Amino acid sequence: MDNNQINNQAVAENKKKKKRTVKNIIINILLFILGSISGTVVTLLFITLIVVLVLGVNGQKLEELSKDSDFLNKSSLTKIDELYRTINYFYYEDVDDEDLEDGLYQGLMSAVGDPYTCYYTPEEYKEMTSDWQGNYEGIGAYLKMDTDVGYATIENFIEGGSAQECGKISVGDYIVAVDDQEVYGMTLNEVVSMVRGPEGTFVKITFEGTDGKYDVTLERRVIDTPTVKSEAKENGIWYIQITEFDAITTSQFHEALTEAKEDDMKGLIIDLRGNPGGNLDVVVDICEEILPQGLIVYTEDKYGKRIEYTSDGKNELKVPLVVLVDGSSASASEIMAGAVKDYGIGTLIGTKTYGKGIVQSIIPFQDGSAVKITTSKYYTPNGNNIHKIGIEPDEVVEFDSDKYLEDETDNQLEYAIDYLKKKIN
Repeated sequence: MDNNQINNQAVAENKKKKKRTVKNIIINILLFILGSISGTVVTLLFITLIVVLVLGVNGQKLEELSKDSDFLNKSSLTKIDELYRTINYFYYEDVDDEDLEDGLYQGLMSAVGDPYTCYYTPEEYKEMTSDWQGNYEGIGAYLKMDTDVGYATIENFIEGGSAQECGKISVGDYIVAVDDQEVYGMTLNEVVSMVRGPEGTFVKITFEGTDGKYDVTLERRVIDTPTVKSEAKENGIWYIQITEFDAITTSQFHEALTEAKEDDMKGLIIDLRGNPGGNLDVVVDICEEILPQGLIVYTEDKYGKRIEYTSDGKNELKVPLVVLVDGSSASASEIMAGAVKDYGIGTLIGTKTYGKGIVQSIIPFQDGSAVKITTSKYYTPNGNNIHKIGIEPDEVVEFDSDKYLEDETDNQLEYAIDYLKKKIN
């Protein structure tokens, strides 16, 4: 069978299906690249939300971005058409056109070769923006996927959620159905999207625990994810852990620091271990709660455009400070750690940080989809770019996992407390 016969038969097959055509896919690709973009300018942790419709990218108008582009030409469009026909004719199962279309966009972004540059479908983008805010509408439970069993399981609860309040669900119970729909084999994201929903609505979930299956109907609520934990230690030392930098983290950190100051704090430990980053504006705001006057961080793109973030110094910390870091402290965590180290206002204790010194921008599109793309590098106040390098702590202390598993002793935290005791005395 020659290529013409294959193409003719593929066309005949496709006419029977009420799906979008190649023409629609190509139109959407063009709209994806040339279409208008709307939204609000929100700077995030190396996730910066940019409105291209009005401002353009890096000072360029959107139409200029496509000037003299040979990317979408007759040859490339013909190749897309041929690939589409080949899939529809030869692939052993039916493939949804929407999945193929999303795959085109995903493939285009992944071809950049940057692990942080990617495409989000409208559903993925909506969920991601909810995560940025640090809250979501759901039942108040952390889920994880048990790949051996094929079901999502309850990992923990969030205070104020209906899952904990109902008193029936236990950590480790499996979710086997949502609103009577079996969820075996679904991805974690698929299960989460079914469990989440608008505030005030209800969802019926079938669980399986040690005593068998049971049904629970739970109210969906707006749940604030706790990102800051604080407690008073000995000798007037306070401990504040920041797990990530979300929109709600600023107020949570401010409340914790205010409580510590009112308790006549003599020393402070800020724990950034395992913190993957978050919102750029948030880490800048938090740094303003402790840093002297001056530069906090600055970014530079490939055009040399520099954006500076500064502290007015009005809230400079007046007590000895320790910042705990490790190999999972990244991005926004490294901004804080880098600024503390450059100004010499505190001591970094732990192990070398991850080394993510680049900035991603989120660009939304009219159809609700978005792309995340690396747009610039960031630098510490002293002009250091730590990408793929990390930040070396002032005091290297390896975490003793065996000791922690034995009796939950955190040797790095104990070292920090002893260090501050000497500073205070």
